Amino acid sequence: MILRTCVPLTAGLLTLATAAVTACGPPAPKSPAATSKTTTSKTPTSNTTITEAATFKAASAGISFKGDAPGPARVAWAACPSYTDEVLRARGVPAERLADFRAQLERLECGTVTAPRDYTRPEGGQITVAVTRLRATDRARRLGAVAVNPGGPGGSGYLMPVELVMGGTRLNDRYDLIGFDPRGVGYSTRANCPGGQDPRPPSGTLSEEQARRIGDAVAERNRACSASDPAFLGQLTTANVARDLDRVREALGERRIGFFGVSWGTWLGTVYRSLFPGSVHRMWLDSVALPAPRMDVFEEVRARATARDFDRMAAWIARRDATYGFGGTKEQVKAALAALRRSYDEHPVTFTDLPMPVDGAFVAQGAAQASPAWPDAAQVFKELRDASGGGAAPPTVKKVAGGEPRQEPPGTPERSNPVAQRALFCNEDAGDRSFASAWDAYRRRLARWPVTGRSSLFFPPCAGWTLPVRTTELRRGGGSLMLSGHLHEGPSPYEWTLDTRAAVGGTVVTVDDDVHGSALHVPGCAEKLAAYFETGRRTRACPGVPLPE
Repeated sequence: MILRTCVPLTAGLLTLATAAVTACGPPAPKSPAATSKTTTSKTPTSNTTITEAATFKAASAGISFKGDAPGPARVAWAACPSYTDEVLRARGVPAERLADFRAQLERLECGTVTAPRDYTRPEGGQITVAVTRLRATDRARRLGAVAVNPGGPGGSGYLMPVELVMGGTRLNDRYDLIGFDPRGVGYSTRANCPGGQDPRPPSGTLSEEQARRIGDAVAERNRACSASDPAFLGQLTTANVARDLDRVREALGERRIGFFGVSWGTWLGTVYRSLFPGSVHRMWLDSVALPAPRMDVFEEVRARATARDFDRMAAWIARRDATYGFGGTKEQVKAALAALRRSYDEHPVTFTDLPMPVDGAFVAQGAAQASPAWPDAAQVFKELRDASGGGAAPPTVKKVAGGEPRQEPPGTPERSNPVAQRALFCNEDAGDRSFASAWDAYRRRLARWPVTGRSSLFFPPCAGWTLPVRTTELRRGGGSLMLSGHLHEGPSPYEWTLDTRAAVGGTVVTVDDDVHGSALHVPGCAEKLAAYFETGRRTRACPGVPLPE
């Protein structure tokens, strides 16, 4: 699936794709995980909508099931996977920190929890959920456990406790940190679909006919995928991940559990809190997702927020006109970059050392970057303006465009599962799935935002998905809740934080930056987050990532 669904957490990392939109991450090599191979003879149609609350009734002590309740949960502890230095370096661990990372891995406990594949038939097929635990370092003053999720959907949280500690958080001082791979991902029961890849958009100006062919191909892949294992893929929902999480809580012997989630992990948090209000201790959600899953709304609001942040980028470039030469006002810069985008769409340029021609989508992706990447993005624009083509790519263009995707070494744990991502999105997408509607929306965005609109989606990503839509009713109540929204970011627009507060309550924490999921990566905000979990003390503002000089 071609979805611009997440950005790197590492400040300053600039990723530009020649495709109109990019995926959350490439499929990772297979890890030693269980893979679902169940089949069914009957596939529901995508126009069926099931409201989870109609089948699963939330209660303060947990949840009541249709059918027999699943057996008591327990963790089957086992030895943790071992990783070579090559694997850890591929995951971004610097050579000088390998020893520190390995010291944390020595502390890590690993296991699995069994859960019903279908919670309405708990006596039926079972899956496994892979779990990790990093025990609190101050055992005498331990306060409990905090489960963590990195988002995605489909992102692996297995090593997230170690990565958070390596990032400097003191949350592990008094809390056990609990990582897990959601169902469908990584070391948990894995989701798979028949082979093949979604087609790449052609270089240059995109015609309706070309877009329709891509949309038709994606819809056909969705039909094949959703029909390949409906018994399992149809159960990849946020509500079921939340139920799995509560099984993990029970298995760990925790009466209540804290939760920290980023991006899609915030949607998981609100669903968990709605279904299991009595199980939640304290919860902090960063870069909050929209509270009503609809891919059409998802794309439209993101495009608007991205265009707002591009205004800030243009003003930043204008203040550095002596360096970049696009004009001394925001409007001059926007006009110059719109002309640059149109020029590269009309006449894509081939560089001898890049695998794909550079077109307007490349310019648009540069304009959609968060502020730590603005210096690189502005230099890319300057180099493209001055490039003639036919030879090697200019240095910064080469740096950000890169070459062929790097092959990860054997034994690398899965970072994200694209099939689980597809299922988690499409099983809950209650929006319009017609090509005509998506194409019309794309054309309107391109006219309104002639630079960044080019990077938005032009087809319905869940067209052809045949499994029923499952919605979850959000509820208020269930432990204290902090919602940190980033004023200027594009991937999780600030307005979704306010919408979520209106739906479930909580305290809004305003972060003055545009960096997705930065709360735990900015020392001043990370301190406030840790203090909240330790004392319950709330805050309404956090420092963000400063603009580059």
